[in-house]
Amino acid sequence: MTNLKRSPETSSPPGFKPTPLSISSVPAPSNWNYEATVAEVESIIARIEAGDLDLADVFDQFSTAVEHLRQCETFLLERQQQMGLLIQTLVDEPEDF
Repeated sequence: MTNLKRSPETSSPPGFKPTPLSISSVPAPSNWNYEATVAEVESIIARIEAGDLDLADVFDQFSTAVEHLRQCETFLLERQQQMGLLIQTLVDEPEDF
């Protein structure tokens, strides 16, 4: 199979405009794990970069990786909001020490 790797200097195809990840509307399963999901995305990337997949499989794997990344982004944004709220409660509390 043809090697699909692109060098960092290679520009995107003409007319290609990457879109930012949007928050996934599909909730992650209750047993979802951030670290395991990141490891799976890394595994998918390695398989795609190896160039051993059929083109249809590349698209399927890429789609799966994007969904995993959306789940990760949602998780991180939720945790960031929680941290912001916790920090705000510390700022708002009077110092009674």
